[in-house]
Amino acid sequence: MASGIQTIEQADVAGKRVICRVDFNVPTKDGIVTDDTRIRAALPTIRYLVEHHAKLILMSHLGRPTGKGYEEAFSLAPVAQRLSELLGKPVAFSSDTVGPQARNKVQELSDGDVLLLENVRFDAREKKNDPAFAQELANLAEIYVNDAFGTAHRAHASTVGVAAFLPSYAGYLLTKEVQTLTQMLDHPRHPFIAILGGSKVSDKVGVIDALIDRVNTLIIGGGMCFTFLAAKGYPVGKSLVEKEWVNRAAGMLSKAEDRGVTILLPVDIVVADRFSEDAKTEIVSADAIPDDMMGLDIGPKTSKGYAAAIHVGQTVFWNGPMGVFEMPPFAKGTRAVAEAVADNTSADTIIGGGDSVAAINMFNLADKMTFVSTGGGASMDLVQGKKLPGVEALKKEAAHA
Repeated sequence: MASGIQTIEQADVAGKRVICRVDFNVPTKDGIVTDDTRIRAALPTIRYLVEHHAKLILMSHLGRPTGKGYEEAFSLAPVAQRLSELLGKPVAFSSDTVGPQARNKVQELSDGDVLLLENVRFDAREKKNDPAFAQELANLAEIYVNDAFGTAHRAHASTVGVAAFLPSYAGYLLTKEVQTLTQMLDHPRHPFIAILGGSKVSDKVGVIDALIDRVNTLIIGGGMCFTFLAAKGYPVGKSLVEKEWVNRAAGMLSKAEDRGVTILLPVDIVVADRFSEDAKTEIVSADAIPDDMMGLDIGPKTSKGYAAAIHVGQTVFWNGPMGVFEMPPFAKGTRAVAEAVADNTSADTIIGGGDSVAAINMFNLADKMTFVSTGGGASMDLVQGKKLPGVEALKKEAAHA
């Protein structure tokens, strides 16, 4: 792990109350977890702590509640049930986070027991990184573990604040995420191919800039490609374009050319007369999008060219879909890229969280990738060289532990 950060194997957890921040921000419907990927990702850390006789207290957020108390739609109760099934043992649940029930349930824990606290974001103090709330969380335990990479870019009470009050350690997932992404950036095997999609250039500017300094080829798709096509002077019809970013996109194309980095843009586009599954569609050249149409996916020639570029990579990083993959008529480009990444078995293939993970899960390709990140925002911040507050807090603690 990064210098100054201790991992759970360096902690003496036997018989101790250990509070662990996990990322259980999972989709639920009618009181049932519909995708348990993030719960499964935390299992190695949870099992380690249970097997080493910790009294384990888990905390997480789910969704975006108002912060004014309990909201049934965002309760972690269904998560406790699913975690219990995955662990094959009971998981206690506290319907408050730092109140009397939470304190009582912590006192009832025996070595190897697991307790999940209710959603930390039901308390408005969580997102404010309120020291009093962090202290109340810390008072429940003797050791703090952060295994929530997906929220490591947020300076909240449960990700940063608690670390100021307790000896702090990184869990297996957080450790693996940081090591894998750092290794990819600092010591990639070449050719290094990065694929970026998604809707907005503005969301990815820092990432594109950082990757142009490191990759051999940068492949661009999704809604953001139209800002680049506009920068080349192409008509883009009613496609999504961030006009205020066109000049910046042109600057990135120049920067890549100066560095000898290949930027691949679509050569053909699937256009539609409206944003709808039953829209009228056609395939057009990327420099000839009709004024009354919008681009919603990369075309078949582009898919073939992108796949060929991906196949020569030794390190392949992908973040962001190529089109509106949730709608079947506009999913082919994203599927083609996902399959090309999966087919390149000689490369280190890294999926950078977010919609790309949803896509590879939809196409049942997750097990074909070298590494699938659980944190979209956190992985993007790390790729562009930003410090992650949740990781930095562990360093500070290690420094004065």
